[in-house]
Amino acid sequence: MNSLKIHHFGPIRKAHLMFGDLTVLIGAQASGKSLCLQLLKLLLDKKFVAATMDKYNYVIAKNPDNILNFFFGEGLSKIWTESTYISDGINSYKKNSLLGKGNINAKEQLFYIPAQRIISIADGRPKNFMEYDSSTPFVLRQFSETLRMFFQYGLNGSKVVFPLDYRLKSGVKTSLQGSIFHNGKVTIDDSSGQKKMQLSVGDLNIPFMAWSAGQKEFMPLLMAFYCLSGPPQNVIDRSQYRYVVLEEPEMGLHPRAIQSVLLQTIELVQNGYKVILSTHSQVLLEFAWAFNIIKNCDATPVQKEKMLLRIFGVERYESISNMITGIFNKSINTYYFTDKGDGVTAMDISSLDVSSDDTDVSDWGGLSQFSGRTSEIVSQVINGEYE
Repeated sequence: MNSLKIHHFGPIRKAHLMFGDLTVLIGAQASGKSLCLQLLKLLLDKKFVAATMDKYNYVIAKNPDNILNFFFGEGLSKIWTESTYISDGINSYKKNSLLGKGNINAKEQLFYIPAQRIISIADGRPKNFMEYDSSTPFVLRQFSETLRMFFQYGLNGSKVVFPLDYRLKSGVKTSLQGSIFHNGKVTIDDSSGQKKMQLSVGDLNIPFMAWSAGQKEFMPLLMAFYCLSGPPQNVIDRSQYRYVVLEEPEMGLHPRAIQSVLLQTIELVQNGYKVILSTHSQVLLEFAWAFNIIKNCDATPVQKEKMLLRIFGVERYESISNMITGIFNKSINTYYFTDKGDGVTAMDISSLDVSSDDTDVSDWGGLSQFSGRTSEIVSQVINGEYE
């Protein structure tokens, strides 16, 4: 699926997305970004979703509303109305097209990392699918179940969760150590009878509930990266996935840590995944803006890659240098979800042209508006231009 057209779905009046190798969605809270991404998951993996419903004894009863309530959360079937139109550019989808027999052998095509991921490890261990009630979206329940499987069986007996050999590039691990874990180790404590994470720093073993908010937020994201990178493993077959959705990767993170997450995202793109992320971070938009400018300049490919390494400040790491080789053959698309008063429309602002007459483009959907005004006022003060 290279595109997705959505008309009259929840708050979304009109959205036409063309997926690049990396696609970035921005917009205010509750503007429909998550609903759009969850819908993509449902369309791609409806046989897997139906099989999961059968597995956990949920009743479909030839009623597509039951699927929508199960998938988006209880009571949300009404987001798909009589006027809803959904198309991938080739096929259009009616609500009844969600009905279909589940296949126990169906493989997921889309790995979904939800914004609410901290809930999946709220007490220091990933929860299983059925620990959540019917109001919880499918994507969070399935993500949590995937992390549980990896946590239980994917560490090959190791009691160290971070740093873990062979799962991240050395430069990325070094950056995460400095910005998140401060030379500590994330280890497994099973003294209570349950495997739970703790942070070991020197002689201290800090229980999960005493970690900083940023450390807690990062752990499910880290484990998701483990599932999708490094040597093949028996627990999670990453070769089945074609798409990765990453919601708000910046949550709770210092800008240095966001850069490390962005490097991991680049690796996913280089490994052939189509990555779609939503964000409220100007850092990620600055990367997309610089990427497109560097890509279209007349420098050599090697010069362009060196520029990118300098942006990340990782020139000295050969593993990361190798990771971005050929990256400028990839594409980045950016969409801004905005409500002009008659429902949300997704605008293509991929150029991110700061000189554009369209303020939605030049202000990057509002993300650069504050810093732009601040710079203007500070410049006036420096020049003695007081009003």
